Amino acid sequence: MARILALVAVAYALSPIDLIPDFIPFLGQLDDLILVPAALALALRHIPPAVMADARAKAGIQVAKVKRGAWIAAGVIVGVWVGLALALFALLRHLALF
Repeated sequence: MARILALVAVAYALSPIDLIPDFIPFLGQLDDLILVPAALALALRHIPPAVMADARAKAGIQVAKVKRGAWIAAGVIVGVWVGLALALFALLRHLALF
């Protein structure tokens, strides 16, 4: 039941067909804002506690593995941006614009 509810919530969120069309101001987005989280919350209530505890334990292990890689990736991205900024600064200085 939980899988079906989650699938319905995701399908509704991605579907171009809504209960209230999106072109109606405020109400068009409000139905998505209320129905999708409500369906996901209902799906979470249908997951047995043992299954949820097992999934949380597995997620905790996975997060610990990913943390180091995420910091390395963040460092690379920041390094690339700093390098690009320095290159742009050097180019502007060479062209006597800065």
